[in-house]
Amino acid sequence: MTAPRETIRLAAVADLHCARTRSGGLASLFTEAASQADVLLLGGDLTDYGLPEEARLLARELSGVKVPVLGVLGNHDCESGHEAEVVKILVEAGVQMLDGDSVEVDGVGFAGVKGFGGGFGRRTLEPWGEAATKAFVHEAVGEALKLERALARLRTPQRVALLHYAPIEATVEGEPRELFPFLGSSRLEEPLNRYQVTIAFHGHAHRGAPEGRTSGGIPVFNVAMPLLRRVLSDAMPIRIVEIPALAPVSAAAEPPSRRRDDLH
Repeated sequence: MTAPRETIRLAAVADLHCARTRSGGLASLFTEAASQADVLLLGGDLTDYGLPEEARLLARELSGVKVPVLGVLGNHDCESGHEAEVVKILVEAGVQMLDGDSVEVDGVGFAGVKGFGGGFGRRTLEPWGEAATKAFVHEAVGEALKLERALARLRTPQRVALLHYAPIEATVEGEPRELFPFLGSSRLEEPLNRYQVTIAFHGHAHRGAPEGRTSGGIPVFNVAMPLLRRVLSDAMPIRIVEIPALAPVSAAAEPPSRRRDDLH
């Protein structure tokens, strides 16, 4: 009998913006990342305009990856109104797309949603006034509830959250403050703390900060590829993190490094 895996290595990246005018280059990156990790996580904005042909290009780029691939959509993937077709193409290529869903890989639980905006802390937008404002807040609340339900279904000692929008303000620092309400929402942070997630990944904030922690001490990584190209200038622009596969991790552990990170 095979012994239970003690650790699992995660490769995470977001904001690939795969476009018809820019093909090639990602395949070798994915293959290298997969050689160093047990799971590949894709944190949204997988395409540039949400076009089916862009999704097909990405599917071809991923064809050499032999480890499980999990993904969520981003706002760019919704631009053309073809989200369902984009998801279908990627699922047929072997990507497990998460939208309020949860899945277990090698004894580790994964929950994923796109997320939405709304702002952070005391500046979080409230459902007051015009119908358009209430609809905006309703979307944010709905995404947070999907994340909560997905996490609630997991019975694994380790839980990983994958999002596109940021759940904390710390990882959007560096962006213009006027954009903060459109980059993420504290409503996404609440389920992470409540279900004591081991680690969370998101994208979207290209000029944000590479890492931060929730108010409950959960490590959060911004894995937007433009950001990783900047902070990991001498390495491939994909975050590699190793976490325990069995025993729970302490939220008060040493802050993760900016390169390869071991959360024991």
